[in-house]
Amino acid sequence: MKKNKRYIGKAFMLFGIIFFYLPIVYVVLFSFNSSKSLTALKGFSFQWYEKMFHDSQMMSSLYTTILVAVIATVVSTIAGTLAAVGLSRSRKIVKDLVSQINDFPIMNPEIVTAIGLMLFFITFKVERGLFTMILAHIAFCTPYVILSVMPKIRSLDPNLADAAMDLGATPAQALIQVIVPQISPGIFSGALIAFTMSFDDFIISYFVTGRGVKNLSIMVYTMSKRVNPSINAVSTLVIALITIILILINVVPIIAERLKKGRNEAV
Repeated sequence: MKKNKRYIGKAFMLFGIIFFYLPIVYVVLFSFNSSKSLTALKGFSFQWYEKMFHDSQMMSSLYTTILVAVIATVVSTIAGTLAAVGLSRSRKIVKDLVSQINDFPIMNPEIVTAIGLMLFFITFKVERGLFTMILAHIAFCTPYVILSVMPKIRSLDPNLADAAMDLGATPAQALIQVIVPQISPGIFSGALIAFTMSFDDFIISYFVTGRGVKNLSIMVYTMSKRVNPSINAVSTLVIALITIILILINVVPIIAERLKKGRNEAV
């Protein structure tokens, strides 16, 4: 009976993997299709990638996506790291309150956050466009950075910064030269998560944008309303970038930990 249950469990797991990953394989395969058909492979070709790179709207949306993701990642990483460090030095009641507030955007459905941000910009009569998209992305990326950095800060000696200042370091030097190097894996992971979240976001971007500003997700959505094989090329590009980032998130901390152990053993 136990063996049968294991086989059933493995079968369900295999079915789940196929169900989730088969559409992705389908998109990647048809991005190299030589015909316009989205159901039958006629041959191998890079023509849809060529058309994608020669399409001014697609390139504009790609530029917007990268610009917004880079700015949102840099600002949210700095703000989230400083917030996490500040929370570690705060009273318990403040820490618990801010932590609960920080969890709201993560726990809320994206549509709720999107509508809330849209109403916020409308209430204060902020014209929606590239600027509001950047602000929105910073707002929903920062909690993920805080969530990534906080465990690293908790693992540090709470007297580390005080010891550095006793030795003559200023608070800024203690933060940059002592604290940040110790929590750098958490900062790096938070930055990669923020970039990934910003790069492929659709719902929040759709509600807070305006004046014809589109990122790749919005462009893919508008392209899906008509038959356009270039959508497969765009989707494959996004899949490739997100896959690379996810590999970095999982591999880089392991490599950093091994290098750290190697240095400690050498000493």
